[in-house]
Amino acid sequence: MEGSWFHKERFLLFLALGLLIQGRGSTFIINCSGFGQHGAYPTVLDSVFERKAFRPVTNFSIPTLVNISFTMSAILDVDEHLQLLSSFLWLEMVWDNPFIRWNPEECEGITKINVATKNLWLPDIFIVEFMNVDKTPKGLTAYVSNEGRIRYKKPMKVTSICNLDIFYFPFDQQNCTLTFSSFLYTVENMLLGMEKEVWEIADTSRDIVQTHGEWELLGINKATPKMSVGTSLYDQIMFYVAIRRRPRLYIINLLVPSGFLVAIDALSFYLPAESGNRAPFKITLLLGYNVFLLMMNELLPTNGTPLISVYFALCLSLMVVSLLETIFITYLLHLATSQPPPMPQWLHSLILYCTSPTKCCPTALQKRNKAMGLPPAHLPGVKEPVELVGKMPGPRETELNGCPGSTKAQQEDETQKQHLVDLWVQFSHMMDTLLFRLYLLFMTTSVVTVIILWNT
Repeated sequence: MEGSWFHKERFLLFLALGLLIQGRGSTFIINCSGFGQHGAYPTVLDSVFERKAFRPVTNFSIPTLVNISFTMSAILDVDEHLQLLSSFLWLEMVWDNPFIRWNPEECEGITKINVATKNLWLPDIFIVEFMNVDKTPKGLTAYVSNEGRIRYKKPMKVTSICNLDIFYFPFDQQNCTLTFSSFLYTVENMLLGMEKEVWEIADTSRDIVQTHGEWELLGINKATPKMSVGTSLYDQIMFYVAIRRRPRLYIINLLVPSGFLVAIDALSFYLPAESGNRAPFKITLLLGYNVFLLMMNELLPTNGTPLISVYFALCLSLMVVSLLETIFITYLLHLATSQPPPMPQWLHSLILYCTSPTKCCPTALQKRNKAMGLPPAHLPGVKEPVELVGKMPGPRETELNGCPGSTKAQQEDETQKQHLVDLWVQFSHMMDTLLFRLYLLFMTTSVVTVIILWNT
């Protein structure tokens, strides 16, 4: 048993010695017939790998074809501020060494062996968008087949620059590029090819990539443009990596609380403006919304202006306008009940135009005012008794007082005053209704926009 293991070790050492010695012909055929009869000393390996710096070709005018492929196993981080994508790749490179050949039948059926990469010529393939130091571990090995095909795989943590568009955050999709090219060899010396089809790379990466992160892999496409540097032309393969952010975390932590606060602010319109409770309630909501924005600021991108920031600004602006409208209406109702100012003609005409459908059904207007706890509004053209602010004297009381002219003038003044009060109250109702409908339109548009962006 020990003798068999010793002979196998000697054979592998003898085979490695023969693989890396270039013959005088176009190929070097390793002869394994003498296995077990002659040994090899480890010190002989010092002179074996002296020619590893030379490109392994029989004719230097023939370019070396290097087939590449990769597997994206994880999307580590996306930095919107620095415009960087951090991912983990398994890069695979395959090329042929024409000086390596052996017959597996003569070498105990061995078709491939492992050789330390420090003893082999390696293609200088790099990623153009790479923005960090390559920390590939040392001491890796490559597989060498009996036909001279070398297959080298290495893990890489890639921090690449990527042009990120965060306008649709958190429903954004990003397209980043990974361009593989040679640093030294032009197209006369090295050509790049595909070891696997691009759909195979995309499917394998989607199956392996970790699913518990913030980003998911959508697909991978490729292009093969040439890169010109001065008079030199380099071959390259450009991969387009499409990724998408998972928005569930941001919907729960950002959009849902904001929507609840805006909905509560919309429901506050059911509070009577003349009671004085609506304005403090809206101020409390406004302060709470500002605290919410301060707490959630860490989840928002620091670079650019995403659509969600515009949404938050609109929510805040709508709440501020609602508070200002409540303060104005409260002041207007107080002024109307004490000393109502004259109403401009254009505003009077606007109220008549907006309330014209209620002329044929004045009962509905009275029911709405009664439901809101306000006195009935009497507009011009509606033939109904007018409720005065003070108690008006009857005809017999007028005769007893002996001042029929003054009483009639006083009655007309009170009627005009009450009519003016009703107009200002009607105007405040119109403003409340308009802003409330604006709230409903904004919330409906927001919900529909979120659903469309999430599904697409």
